[in-house]
Amino acid sequence: MKKFFTCICVCAVLSASCGKAAPPPEESTAPPASESTTAPPASESTTAPPASSGEGTPGLPSLTEETLPRIDGSTATIPLGEALVALLLDIPRSEAAKLINFSGTNSSYTYLADGIRDLLISYEPPDEALRYKEEAEFEWDLAPIGRDALVFIVNDSNPVENITGEQAREIYTGEITNWKELGGADVEIEPFQRNETSGSQTLFIKLVMRDVAPMTPDKRYVQAGMAGLIESVASFNGTGAAIGYSVYYYAQNMNPADGLKFLGIDGVYPTRETVRDGSYPYVNDFYACVSSAAEADSVQRKIFDWLQTDEGRLLIENEGYVSVG
Repeated sequence: MKKFFTCICVCAVLSASCGKAAPPPEESTAPPASESTTAPPASESTTAPPASSGEGTPGLPSLTEETLPRIDGSTATIPLGEALVALLLDIPRSEAAKLINFSGTNSSYTYLADGIRDLLISYEPPDEALRYKEEAEFEWDLAPIGRDALVFIVNDSNPVENITGEQAREIYTGEITNWKELGGADVEIEPFQRNETSGSQTLFIKLVMRDVAPMTPDKRYVQAGMAGLIESVASFNGTGAAIGYSVYYYAQNMNPADGLKFLGIDGVYPTRETVRDGSYPYVNDFYACVSSAAEADSVQRKIFDWLQTDEGRLLIENEGYVSVG
């Protein structure tokens, strides 16, 4: 009965209006009627609702701006951070957005190690953050709370709809240089990459390249921000020859750009459902993170624990992410 009451309470909280759109409908486990392994899936909803707040949410401490922990994280987790702050402080989403400043994946981990952040909602820590942690002799607790995917994006004028994982690696080692080798037009491939410490670059190396080093990119093809990469691939040179990558949630929900499409990998297209069931090949978790020294009764530890509960997962799902656990 207590668990039922808790879920009802959080559901009421999340359904309260903050002037945003309703949640996207859950996708079917079956592909859209127009989808096959040789054609891209039908467009998904790009509207993910924020969560409103409610005082006294079970499992969460009642906070003020002064007692709010210092929260940081990846660009793609900003909506979840806003929703969490709105819930914690019982304030409108628009006000919560003013109280967080997510610095990006690598910086958030280093700030936690430096003691200037208390709680992270972040993607895979890059190698640089792991080295920094070791040098600082710092320990953190990392818990998976959601699942996302690395996706490849091209201009929608490009006739190629699907590539294999091996072809993706060969594009980024320079073995495949022309789209005609992949069934496309006779144009040189323009492969964009992210900067070394970005969260999406970390996933690209881990999930796609694995033990194969990518070629050193032309400086024109390196973007420090996810928005810049998406915009560049959508419009670069007007030829439709560019390819790049991002995380699914960001490209689908936060910055969907006209003129772009996702590529299928090995015949599977990235959707919320293929991310959830793991059939899309480049799926990876994202995390809540606190210092291992955070006490059990500290605010950040309580929030860290709550994000792993059924109620925390409900918040994550209501923001359009895929939860885990």
